[in-house]
Amino acid sequence: MRRADRLFRIVTLLGGARVMTARQLAELLEVSERTIYRDVADLIGSGTPIDGEAGVGYRLRREYRLPPLHFSEDELSALAVGLRMVGGWADPALGRAAELALARIDAVMPAARRSLRDAPVIVPGFHVSPAMVAPLASLRQAMASAHKVRVAYVRADGEASQRVLWPLGLIFWGSSWTLGAWCELRDDFRSFRLDRIGEIAILPERFDASRGRRLQDYIDAVRCD
Repeated sequence: MRRADRLFRIVTLLGGARVMTARQLAELLEVSERTIYRDVADLIGSGTPIDGEAGVGYRLRREYRLPPLHFSEDELSALAVGLRMVGGWADPALGRAAELALARIDAVMPAARRSLRDAPVIVPGFHVSPAMVAPLASLRQAMASAHKVRVAYVRADGEASQRVLWPLGLIFWGSSWTLGAWCELRDDFRSFRLDRIGEIAILPERFDASRGRRLQDYIDAVRCD
């Protein structure tokens, strides 16, 4: 990667006031942390408003605006695959958003570049049952506002129960969606297949996913099982 391209990608990765460490940037850009320190110092020296320091993390000030993006062929392929996965495997609202995103990116693409819609990538969704995606919209809404949900759930052995959950994250496994959540009934993390969720209600009560009950804590708990 040319140094100019690397500097631009550093600015892009730090966009939206997101904090990233030198190690994270180095892994994404496949260079050493020493290179990242030098690049960030040069960017700051040239007037790019980056806040932070070595060992803590860097972020681009929120008011800074990036110039229009130009995508490489690999980046376009990644966008096409990702958006078509969303269109085929997620709920209708996300599917429509993916289609709109495709159209918006195509609209600003140079005429000489290939349209995302022409990418030879197919992501069929017929292997994902309607029952699997039915709860997605409600769960996404609850997660966005940190509201608890009450669900009717049927386990693999047929046992039915009512659960109050803290919805932390949605995980797609290639043919099934699961909800990673804190379960008040079990007082622990649990995973729930979405096609086994019946009625779902978003409760007025919010949850506080403080340290120990965050999505990352759920992932760590699942990894250790």
